[in-house]
Amino acid sequence: MEVHVQTLARAQAALGARVEVLCINHAAAGEGFSHEFRGRSPTREEWDGEVRVTRVGRWASVLRMDVMPELPRALLRALARGVDVVHLHTPNPALLLALDALPWLPPVVITHHSDVIRQKVAGALFRPFELVLYARARRLLATSSAYVPGSALLRRFRDKVRELPLGIELEPFLSPSPAALEAEAHWRAQAGAPLWLMVGRLVYYKGLVTALEALTRVPGQLLVVGVGPLEQEGRERARALGLEGRVTWAGYLPPESLVGAYRAATALWFPSNARSEAYGLSQIEAMASGLPVLNTAIPHSGVPWVSLHEQTGLTVPVGSAEALARAVRRLLEEPGLAERLGRGARARALEQFRHDVMAERSLALYAEALSVPWEGRSRGAPVEGRS
Repeated sequence: MEVHVQTLARAQAALGARVEVLCINHAAAGEGFSHEFRGRSPTREEWDGEVRVTRVGRWASVLRMDVMPELPRALLRALARGVDVVHLHTPNPALLLALDALPWLPPVVITHHSDVIRQKVAGALFRPFELVLYARARRLLATSSAYVPGSALLRRFRDKVRELPLGIELEPFLSPSPAALEAEAHWRAQAGAPLWLMVGRLVYYKGLVTALEALTRVPGQLLVVGVGPLEQEGRERARALGLEGRVTWAGYLPPESLVGAYRAATALWFPSNARSEAYGLSQIEAMASGLPVLNTAIPHSGVPWVSLHEQTGLTVPVGSAEALARAVRRLLEEPGLAERLGRGARARALEQFRHDVMAERSLALYAEALSVPWEGRSRGAPVEGRS
């Protein structure tokens, strides 16, 4: 979500909008960036190009909700600078509660990235507060139309729902830098062929165990890019399956090295297993790199909508290592299949998922929410909210 908000804000500013972002400072003193609470962080303001960014310090985390005493004051300061639209990105308990508490707000637009899937009790307790703000909102933006039928919250306000697919800046993947090409050569030399790639936080819904079990059935090396709470469990599972020499745990990769990994790989494995995975931006990064995607048919998720079966990749049943392995073998054995899917992937990325297209669509939706004519760009001041 953080990457999306940064991309959207920069692209809106490039179109002439005055954009401010209010978010949590996830970097505690003496620690690096982390979603997990590792101590207090300060509030600081900075500029990301033309975008004003206020990173609100957090003092604690209770039931995964950040405690930020300075948030109300930071929010009021931002609103006092003159705002046409407040754009909140959810799930986002802290900022949602802060907005709920204000008796008056400019028009609100909410991007609903995902329902609360796993934390059922916390989700049920929080639902009344969600309903308050969702009822006040002018527009609710779904990242794909596929997600809406499975979301009770979006169905409840169906007349307000519009689609705004997430986009990324494609240029680094379409025209890789010299450093990215060096990284590509490094990954090719280190892993050989075929090289399979997984990218994302190592959390329960990413399907890491499914990928490891599939790897026992096919040739090649698996490069796992990302960190998260399930990394140790994944390493132990790989050892138990006899895969120690066939899995590289790369952790976080700098952008150029990640672009190189996409270019060196034969396919992206995306075996996510729950609607917590609502979209999957790494699919778009792979597609822009001309890489087929092997994803899963998660019901009412945007995952199989982003990368389409037999057009930009292959879609398999959720949780089936054997089905994933069959898809892998098809890529290796069917002449021309990987190349055809790679071409389709790049074409779809260019058509649907460019960051400037996303920004134009978002500003048009703001204009619709404000009931003002859309002239192709905005001079107002949307505030992007992300915790």
